[in-house]
Amino acid sequence: MSWLWFAMLLTALYIAPVRADDAVPGSACFERAAGYQGVNPQILRAIAWYESKGNPAAVHRNADGSIDVGQTQINSVHFGELRRYGVPPGALKDACVNIYVAAWMLKRKMVRYGNTWQAIGAYHSETPRLRDEYARNIHAVLVSWGVHD
Repeated sequence: MSWLWFAMLLTALYIAPVRADDAVPGSACFERAAGYQGVNPQILRAIAWYESKGNPAAVHRNADGSIDVGQTQINSVHFGELRRYGVPPGALKDACVNIYVAAWMLKRKMVRYGNTWQAIGAYHSETPRLRDEYARNIHAVLVSWGVHD
């Protein structure tokens, strides 16, 4: 499937218009993507905030040579699989595409680990130390928003 077809499909079926008063680019997409994948939209928002402060154009070059793209910082290790689904790396700078991909990735971790902090941490890394640190960081974002205690 081509990127254009994928974008048209998302627009037609899942993405509500983004209002000017939305605080985070593509924030209307958080609810839609979360609902589509069955994940928590607040977790997706916290990931986007933690990773890039919600910047859809964010790109980070990692010490290992990989890159992270978009507001939820999708790592280049996933580019091959995403291309097979018709999502080229450049599409990840589109706020809604990036959020849908993050929701899909988070759902995959939830299938593996259940609806747990371990699944949230595994969004970032399967390495236990890094996974647990990431989960604590996402938890801290939620606490700072008054969403979780």
